[in-house]
Amino acid sequence: MRRRDVILSGLSLPLMAAFGGGRAFAAQGAAAQPAAAEAFDADTVARLARSLAAQPYRPPNLQLPPELAGLDYDQYRDYRFRADHALWRGTASPFQAQFFHRGWTAKARVDLYEVVDGRASPIPYSPDMFTYGKSPVPKSRDLGFAGFRLHGPVNRADYLDEFAVFQGASYFRAVARGQAYGLSARGLALRTGDPEPEEFPAFTTFWLERPALGADAVVVHALLDGPSAAAALRFRIRPGTQTVFDVDMRLYPRVELARAGIAPLTSMFQFDAGDRLGIDDYRPAVHDSDGLAMLNGNNEQLWRPLSNPAALQMSTFQDSAVRGFGLMQRKRAFTDYMDAEANYQKRPSLWVEPVGDWGAGAVVLVEIPTADEYHDNIVAFWRPAQPFAAGREYRFRYRLHWCDEHSWQPDLALVAATRIGAVPKFEQPDRPDARLIVLELAGGRMAKLPADAKGIEPVVTASKGQVRNAVVYRNDAVGHWRLSFELVPGKHTEIELQAHLRDAQGRLSETWLYRWNP
Repeated sequence: MRRRDVILSGLSLPLMAAFGGGRAFAAQGAAAQPAAAEAFDADTVARLARSLAAQPYRPPNLQLPPELAGLDYDQYRDYRFRADHALWRGTASPFQAQFFHRGWTAKARVDLYEVVDGRASPIPYSPDMFTYGKSPVPKSRDLGFAGFRLHGPVNRADYLDEFAVFQGASYFRAVARGQAYGLSARGLALRTGDPEPEEFPAFTTFWLERPALGADAVVVHALLDGPSAAAALRFRIRPGTQTVFDVDMRLYPRVELARAGIAPLTSMFQFDAGDRLGIDDYRPAVHDSDGLAMLNGNNEQLWRPLSNPAALQMSTFQDSAVRGFGLMQRKRAFTDYMDAEANYQKRPSLWVEPVGDWGAGAVVLVEIPTADEYHDNIVAFWRPAQPFAAGREYRFRYRLHWCDEHSWQPDLALVAATRIGAVPKFEQPDRPDARLIVLELAGGRMAKLPADAKGIEPVVTASKGQVRNAVVYRNDAVGHWRLSFELVPGKHTEIELQAHLRDAQGRLSETWLYRWNP
């Protein structure tokens, strides 16, 4: 294993500060910790979260035994879970769970329980569960764990593939059939992208329900805690062509939360064809996600390509009754990336589908500068319009679709690529600052239109500057339609652009959104 393999597998998350947010649930005392084989029901974790939120926050104890405290990366990677100790191995369950050891950056303790027939029993840590290579063998038998991963028959009926990982603060990842790990989700985001320091609440305890014979899903309950809030989350995880998480979150703020992020997604974007400033790399693109997709309450489908900005930038898309949003990876060919090690074409897209009416609020996109591909620099989440008051319960239900693509309005063409460059000087000798913007549009009703189709109208607007020469034509070389136009920015910066195609029957494409700056 190489360092990159560990980062991409979920054993270590890019936002290392997140590991500082964990805390040992056992430290909360007997009143908050179920005894062995104690009754467990759908409200158990919610009662614990409500009780925690009514008490002052107690920071986690991140101290490790001496033999673990000094581990470096190479030593920690020797700590391997023994598959013959997997939870549910040897049972009729079609799934298994394996555990991560504490050490290196994974300092926070996570306690695990198994739920069988409505009763929860602790899963005790033992050094015998792991192999250690040449690294030190822990002496303690009460370390707890750093997280866990789930295995099941995803790609083959006769093999249990790893398909989900929970490790590091409230981060978790998943893959669907044929995919490799990429972007992450979180339980809760607090003050992300704000001037104040971001807060990382953490999962402290998990309850894993033993799946029955023939079950197609695993149910996991999680207790989340942090300085500003506690929460209970229930995940029903069904792997397959799409891996779907049905999420039920019950949030209990300790203080007023004015800038909370619901269903947060975290990804990486370094560069692509429309954003290569200062890039000296043989690969045509490097990213886990290439755009933010949205389906708003007006049933308008939106696409916002991601960027690696020179300075942190936030984009807010106001909405009511949002129908969905997600960070998507649309480029799916090896030739889009030419990276035989990272295989970015296999990274999942992640679509958030609210269940019920989330009311007024906004989809928020945070883009952070990055100089490499190892640090997550993209965050997207839903921010309710009204703050959360302390001492109350707030409930959000939603589905997470880990997928290659998600079809929400199949009649509309999708933006397959965004390319930006200088307008040739012989075409605009009087305006050397003019930029040529080219959009590739694929699929939908347009795919069936003849190349000489008439009545296709490009609709392009700019908040500042001037738009010229908008044209649309079929690109037979790749089977797409192409929309191109020129932007003359003048002295303006941070120009908001919108574009879509339509004909007499209505919209032909989703709406492309872009924030341009010099």
